[in-house]
Amino acid sequence: MEWLNYHHLLYFWMVAKEGSIVRASAELRLAHPTISGQIHRLEEVLGEKLFTRRGRQLVLTEAGRIAFRYADEIFSLGREFVDTLKGRASGRPLRLVVGVADVLPPSLVRRFLEPAFHLGHAVRVVCRADKSVEEFIAELALHGVDVVIADGPAGAGIPVRAFSHLLGECGTTFLAAPNLAASIRRNFPRSLDGTPFLLPGAPSAVRRSLEQWFNSQDIQPRIVAEFDDSALAKDFGREGMGVFAAPTVIEAEVRREYRVGLVGRSEAVRQQFYAISVERKIKHPAVAAVCEAARKDIFAR
Repeated sequence: MEWLNYHHLLYFWMVAKEGSIVRASAELRLAHPTISGQIHRLEEVLGEKLFTRRGRQLVLTEAGRIAFRYADEIFSLGREFVDTLKGRASGRPLRLVVGVADVLPPSLVRRFLEPAFHLGHAVRVVCRADKSVEEFIAELALHGVDVVIADGPAGAGIPVRAFSHLLGECGTTFLAAPNLAASIRRNFPRSLDGTPFLLPGAPSAVRRSLEQWFNSQDIQPRIVAEFDDSALAKDFGREGMGVFAAPTVIEAEVRREYRVGLVGRSEAVRQQFYAISVERKIKHPAVAAVCEAARKDIFAR
């Protein structure tokens, strides 16, 4: 059985936390070559490079990011162990790592995750949007993330046994800068034909739904931009660049925050939202709270 040298892991963890061998050396009171050598030994044992150089900066590789998350948990648990034996309250928060599809509106993601902050236990939420949904789902098996929030269920071809828990669904609201909205509101949806439109990026479930609906209505908006980031689409929409779509469930707050006008609504363009996990029955208390609140509060109607 191959054992991990926790001294090597500690040196790696300190360098990753401090951002350089120099700062880690000062913190650990060890010479630079000692720390560097021990990290190289850890890389040899793991068979993976943990750092790469970018100019003068040390940057974590993909394997390094995974190792850092595990090391963070290991040493946090070690502190809790010592505190418990010495009779001190650990105060260690429950950790919730969430992978978020960047096509989702930030305000809706906030509403999804709010219940996690109101548990009786302290919670530390780590919200990530730096990868595709497929990559996040792959990380579920490695425990890199606890749950993935997406606009569609896990696909059939993924190599991970994942379960898609429906949070809720709603129709779609079409919004634009006040002048543009007022000029095309009366003849909606026909008025969208030839109108500048800000389309969600591909691939995304809402884009597919919109394109199918446009075809069914024989509408051809003039696509002027595509955005993976829904917040960026709203910024452009606020400035009059085109019409954009938003889930009806957050229509009121989008209109208030971005000061945009209503063009129209469609119940035919359905938007669904899922929590994807490796658990058939969710056990993580924060994930359970997110799912329950979404169904009972956000999508209750």
